[in-house]
Amino acid sequence: MECLYYFLGFLLLAARLPLDAAKRFHDVLGNERPSAYMREHNQLNGWSSDENDWNEKLYPVWKRGDMRWKNSWKGGRVQAVLTSDSPALVGSNITFAVNLIFPRCQKEDANGNIVYEKNCRNEAGLSADPYVYNWTAWSEDSDGENGTGQSHHNVFPDGKPFPHHPGWRRWNFIYVFHTLGQYFQKLGRCSVRVSVNTANVTLGPQLMEVTVYRRHGRAYVPIAQVKDVYVVTGPAGDNPLELSRIPDENCQINRYGHFQATITIVEGILEVNIIQMTDVLMPVPWPESSLIDFVVTCQGSIPTEVCTIISDPTCEITQNTVCSPVDVDEMCLLTVRRTFNGSGTYCVNLTLGDDTSLALTSTLISVPDRDPASPLRMANSALISVGCLAIFVTVISLLVYKKHKEYNPIENSPGNVVRSKGLSVFLNRAKAVFFPGNQEKDPLLKNQEFKGVS
Repeated sequence: MECLYYFLGFLLLAARLPLDAAKRFHDVLGNERPSAYMREHNQLNGWSSDENDWNEKLYPVWKRGDMRWKNSWKGGRVQAVLTSDSPALVGSNITFAVNLIFPRCQKEDANGNIVYEKNCRNEAGLSADPYVYNWTAWSEDSDGENGTGQSHHNVFPDGKPFPHHPGWRRWNFIYVFHTLGQYFQKLGRCSVRVSVNTANVTLGPQLMEVTVYRRHGRAYVPIAQVKDVYVVTGPAGDNPLELSRIPDENCQINRYGHFQATITIVEGILEVNIIQMTDVLMPVPWPESSLIDFVVTCQGSIPTEVCTIISDPTCEITQNTVCSPVDVDEMCLLTVRRTFNGSGTYCVNLTLGDDTSLALTSTLISVPDRDPASPLRMANSALISVGCLAIFVTVISLLVYKKHKEYNPIENSPGNVVRSKGLSVFLNRAKAVFFPGNQEKDPLLKNQEFKGVS
């Protein structure tokens, strides 16, 4: 009998293993776990609870730092950019947009395949194969046996089948949005949008996370993860409410009534543009640094502060952040000077702000090497050489003048003639010192000169 108990216990333990080992959406999509109250009072229409099981066989889960991320995409890494029209008033819709940025020379064609751009050369050179990923051929091979597209692998991570909209076979990316303990799955191309009604969203900042997978034969491979903060606000103003209490075991309270609000709309800074970039010549003591002047224009209200963020070419790793006040006239034209340490390509984010608004623009800039024989250094060297030569000529002239200073003319000679001849002798002597090749060689001429002043 005791053996039977052990055997039954073993069967129960074995039956529980798959349940314990199965991953759920909140295990995959994020570590933040909202409270039970948040889950109950933040229900989003059309979204599902992240307590559901995740199909790890079709959608493998890689932790941050896993070496498999390096091979998740051919030719480099894919970046996902998540934006929204936050902040949003409670009760309104907020729209999230995700855009995929492929490695250099890659793009999505009209059929949803990833191809190489023509005449574009990357680190590997020109590719003989026009396709990075030919998903059209994969789709025909995988679904050719039944032709219905109802294969077991055409499903989302929770097992729900893909919606068969027109052209759905050209959609090769799976986006999983996650917020407030709920998720939303979407099949799309390199850019998708999702709108959420905020009627049941708690006021304040909230976090949206997105994980992106791509097709890989009969399974899927993660290629990017991204997160962003969005804000839901409550309109201020009078809010008279009539309250009626319905007694029950949950002590539920229903509120009925209306509210009044006043919204003040300000113009703000509408647009900012970089219209010119100029390389400023640096003095010799700073050969490794470069000064760049950015000529910036804006529209709307007048900014009071400018901030620049200098990053690596991917705009992800920040290298320097500088903010400073600005005094701009009504034309809104200003010059922003920033220093770059060394040559290379930099991503520059430039933000203009005032008390009520911000406007941002970005650009990539290439800073060349500083050649030691630059025009400024050559000009400095020329100036130094000319200065030294002038000093040398002055010293020699003084020495020559001092040597002949003690000569006294004959008393009965006219003074103006003597001075004139003495000056001529002085100049000839100086000329002999500095330009010996131009002197006359005939001694008769020299004697003739000295006879005039002896």
